[in-house]
Amino acid sequence: MADRNGSTGVPEETQNLMPNENAPSESDVSLDLLAQKVQESLALGNRHKFWETQPVGQFKDIGDTSLPEGPIEPPTPISEVKQEPYNLPNLYEWVTCDIDSEEMCAEVYNLLTNNYVEDDENMFRFNYSKEFLRWALRPPGYFKSWHIGVRVKSSKKLVAFITGVPARIRVRDNVVTMAEVNFLCVHKKLRSKRLAPVMIKEVTRRVHLENIWQAAYTAGVVLPTPVSTCQYWHRSLNPKKLIDVGFSRLGARMTMSRTIKLYKLPESTVTPGFRKMEPHDVPAVTRLLREYLSQFAIAPDFDENDVEHWLLPKENVVDSFLVASPETHEITDFCSFYTLPSSILGNPNYSTLKAAYSYYNVSTKTPLLQLMNDALIVAKQKDFDVFNALDVMQNESFLKELKFGPGDGKLHYYLYNYRIRQAVLASELGLVLL
Repeated sequence: MADRNGSTGVPEETQNLMPNENAPSESDVSLDLLAQKVQESLALGNRHKFWETQPVGQFKDIGDTSLPEGPIEPPTPISEVKQEPYNLPNLYEWVTCDIDSEEMCAEVYNLLTNNYVEDDENMFRFNYSKEFLRWALRPPGYFKSWHIGVRVKSSKKLVAFITGVPARIRVRDNVVTMAEVNFLCVHKKLRSKRLAPVMIKEVTRRVHLENIWQAAYTAGVVLPTPVSTCQYWHRSLNPKKLIDVGFSRLGARMTMSRTIKLYKLPESTVTPGFRKMEPHDVPAVTRLLREYLSQFAIAPDFDENDVEHWLLPKENVVDSFLVASPETHEITDFCSFYTLPSSILGNPNYSTLKAAYSYYNVSTKTPLLQLMNDALIVAKQKDFDVFNALDVMQNESFLKELKFGPGDGKLHYYLYNYRIRQAVLASELGLVLL
C-alpha cells in the first residue's frame, strides 16, 4: 500500500541469479530469504505469540517435506464451536455492521479512512469508498454476521472492524470453501489494547459456525508463514502529481518535462474490438477466466455469479474491458482493474491519489503487453494518477516493458488452517485479494 515508487525493489541477493545447474531454485531462494527474515524477527524478540497458537504454517516447519498438504486441524462438530462471542475488555461491545445501512456504512468508512493502512512514512492512507466497501463485502452468499465491529459502550463510537466473505479457492487440485478475511482495523488510540487477536478469534468463531474451516488473507508484514510473497509495481499516469506529493521521485538526470514525456500514453486504445464488459458477456468471460486460472497453484474457483459480482463494471469501483473479435464476435481477451484511492496526508495542494489496481487479466489472442497498454490508456482517460500491479500470474511479462517501477512494498499471502509444503512463487499465484 502506497509503497513508494522505485526505491528498494528486488532484494539485491536475488537480482543477479542466473539459471545454472548449481544455483538454488527461485523457491529455495525465497525460502532462504524467509528463513533469514524469521531469524531476524526472532532475534529481535519479536515472537508471534498469538500466531504460534493458531493452525497456520509455523516457521519451525519450513522445509519439512514430511508434513502433509491440506487442513492442519480437522473440522469440529458445529455444536462444539463456542456459541458465545469472545470477551472484549469491558468498556467495549461487539456489533454486527449492516453495510446496507447508510449510517453504518458511513461509520465504517470513517473508521477506515482515518485509521487503516498507511505507508511507512505516513504520507498516504487507503481510502476505500462506500461503494467499494459494499462491493467488497457483499459477494454471492455473504454472511452479515461476518462484518464485525467493536463499539465503545458509553459513546457507541465504532473503534474497530474486521470482515470475512466466503470464497471458493482452489489450492493445487482441491477446491476449498474459505473465508477471505480483510479490513482488520483498530482505532489508532486503541492500538495498545490487544484488540486484534480477539477480533481474529471472533471472526474465526463466526466462520466456523457456518461450517467453514479455512481462510485466506494478506498482510504487508511477515507472520507465520507466507504461502507466497509478491511485490508491488507502480506505473505513473500523472507523473507530475506523483512527484509533487512525494509518491515518486524525479529520476537522476531527469527533468520534469522529460519524465512527463517518458510516461505519455496514446490518446486511444489500439486493439480492434476492445470494449467495456457488459452483462451479456458474463458466461464468455467466466469460461475465459476459468480456463486461464486453472494453470495456477492457488486461484479462485469462479462461477458466473462470482464473475457478475466481481467483474461487471461498477462506476468508481471496478472496470473491466474485453476484446471481441470484430469478425466472429468471440471474446478472446479480458482485463480489469479496481479503484482504490489513497488520502494524501499533509499536502496543501492535493488530498487524494487516484490509484487503479490490476485485477484479473486474460490474454489468448491479443498479446498481454498490448492488452495491458490499452488498460493503462483507459485508466489515464479516467484520470487515474497511478496504475498498480502485483507480480502475480503473468504480470511480470509486461511490468518492465510498460514502464512500471518496483515499489518498496511486499504483500504476503497466508492460508489459515491449510498447509502447503513449499511457498508458491508469485507467478504461480492466481489470486488477487482486495
